[in-house]
Amino acid sequence: MDAREAAAEAPMDDVAALMETLGRRARAAAEQLATVPTAAKDAALRAAAAAVRARAAEILEANAADMQAARAKDLPPAMLDRLRLDGGRVDAIARGLEEVAALPDPVGSVTEEWTRPNGLRIQRVRVPLGVIGIIYESRPNVTADAGGLCLKSGNAAILRGGSESFHSSRAILAALQDGLRAAGLPPDAVQAVPTRDRAAVGALLGLTGLVDVVIPRGGKSLTARVAAESRVPVIYHLDGICHVYVDRAADVEKARAVVMNSKMRRTGICGAAETLLVDRTVLDSHLRPILADLLEAGCEIRGDAAVQALDPRVRPAAEEDWETEYLDAILSVKAVDGVDAAVEHIQRHGSHHTDSIVTKDAATAERFLSRVDSGIVLWNASTQFADGGEFGFGAEIGISTGKLHARGPVGAAQLTSYKYVVRGDGQIRP
Repeated sequence: MDAREAAAEAPMDDVAALMETLGRRARAAAEQLATVPTAAKDAALRAAAAAVRARAAEILEANAADMQAARAKDLPPAMLDRLRLDGGRVDAIARGLEEVAALPDPVGSVTEEWTRPNGLRIQRVRVPLGVIGIIYESRPNVTADAGGLCLKSGNAAILRGGSESFHSSRAILAALQDGLRAAGLPPDAVQAVPTRDRAAVGALLGLTGLVDVVIPRGGKSLTARVAAESRVPVIYHLDGICHVYVDRAADVEKARAVVMNSKMRRTGICGAAETLLVDRTVLDSHLRPILADLLEAGCEIRGDAAVQALDPRVRPAAEEDWETEYLDAILSVKAVDGVDAAVEHIQRHGSHHTDSIVTKDAATAERFLSRVDSGIVLWNASTQFADGGEFGFGAEIGISTGKLHARGPVGAAQLTSYKYVVRGDGQIRP
């Protein structure tokens, strides 16, 4: 057992010192990464992908231990699905790292440039954020996604995964650090908090001067704690209370496909639809077959009075259902009086994550897309496209629901800031 393994058993009194040590190591690594050539970062990512495949048996063994403990705790099916790895998911982790390696390097790219009348040449250039602390819950693949994206964008990462995925995440971390060593980069560029002690989260949130930004990816209790305690800037990934609105001008077959995929493809991800809104004038023609599809697929429906009247299997919706992220095969359904009422409902009850309209009417679609204030808005497409990989980002750390810095899928480019580079020829200000 090395020093970091031993630290997993560190008493609570030592957690603050442990986290400060991680922070100092990360800061030193970040200073190196800021100027590392693209080729070296990409080599590390490709080597990490190879290491994930080579360590697949170890990763699956670690995940089996996590799954056994999770079942013993009687965790809900959605959380078990997030936690579970198999051969296909492990290979997807490796492919994700390779896709990040193939992306353009955001660091050093010039996003704007101009010349002033006095001859000064000004450029706005992307630079790394520095050290990023990422706090997430039960999805072990986030370890690879977050570590890979931070590396690509020249940032050092301190990862604090959920206790449910402790062993899985450590096994994946070992592969990432294999890749860093193979490319001659510091393994401290991607570190994981080596203890399940919850005090480590509080210590991470207080590492001013060592950590530049924190990204929480989890439920309300996690984000509430981060909001209350963090002394470090935060990029929030809040609840995925996602909506699909079926307009009176919707193609019924498209609506059936979009709603079914939005809800049932994977119910435990943040892009899963939690509320369906349907124009009141097409309840019989459009909603009735959609309800039949969902109920046949095993989805519980909670509806208002108009929806309950269509099928006796629909349960009554309570007021809190409109603001619940089920992460399960449950969908709240409401009849609304047109697109404006749908938008009003989304603005009042949504989480500014992802919302979709199904309609053939372009003017109605544009009204929805312009008025819904969410990180992602879609027209005639499933909410489950709320994913960095589907946006061409290779992977994502999360879906930012805030308005400052990054919004929507947070990929490598979104993990950079910028500085202004000014080149002159002896100019002085009068």
